Amino acid sequence: MLDGPVRHSMDAGVRGDGMDVMWAATSAAAGLVAGLALRGEVVRLSVRGGEPDEAACAACAAPLPRRLAFLCGNCGRWFGPPLAIEITSAAVIALLLAKFGGQPAVAAFAYLGVIGVALSQIDLAVQRLPDRLTLPAYPALVTLLTVAAAVGDDWAALIRAVLAGLALGGGYLVLSLVSGGQVGGGDVKLAGLAGLVLGWLSWDTLIIGAFAGFLLAALVSAGLLAARKITKQSRLSFGPYLLGGALLATLATSAVPR
Repeated sequence: MLDGPVRHSMDAGVRGDGMDVMWAATSAAAGLVAGLALRGEVVRLSVRGGEPDEAACAACAAPLPRRLAFLCGNCGRWFGPPLAIEITSAAVIALLLAKFGGQPAVAAFAYLGVIGVALSQIDLAVQRLPDRLTLPAYPALVTLLTVAAAVGDDWAALIRAVLAGLALGGGYLVLSLVSGGQVGGGDVKLAGLAGLVLGWLSWDTLIIGAFAGFLLAALVSAGLLAARKITKQSRLSFGPYLLGGALLATLATSAVPR
């Protein structure tokens, strides 16, 4: 027969595993819903800069619904790649909530995670990071991080986050000016958002995340060049690599403010 402490430990472990499964399932479901809600916006914004928003189904030219848009009511086809946004959002949210589920700043990380998936989809499709998604994310993230700082009494993390956002955004602005258009204005705005959440964690996380984005871009570019899918003159969508590097650094960090 098991003694009291051992039995109590085993029961706690079972409850903990059950809670982890429930937490992962809940966060994944939330990611699916968020991705589904954003699908219509991704489709509408997946147009070249200066062009009007997409307003019709690409398969049958039926008008897009004004609100939630994921299946065409006329021909039944998905708007965009089937389930790509939803599954990616679910995976990102599950990873972030598994890492920061008990932290006051988890809402900020989850918010940028979902918006980042939408931006990556658009950037890969048309090499564009629309202001309609990036600019409103600034007050949203600052507000969420301010609430987290108040709840956790960690105003130093908020100040660091703001300074890091300015630093990374400013660094990308310099790159934009000297790169001859390889780094666009959308990348600059996105870098400021990434800097906010990376800086909330630590300066080291900011540096690692910034370099990880360039490393990912370099590795993928080398692979595509070797496979002759692109040339040295081709312009890559950098947003997904910037966000991917930020996500990797965020998940790998050991710095978790209160």
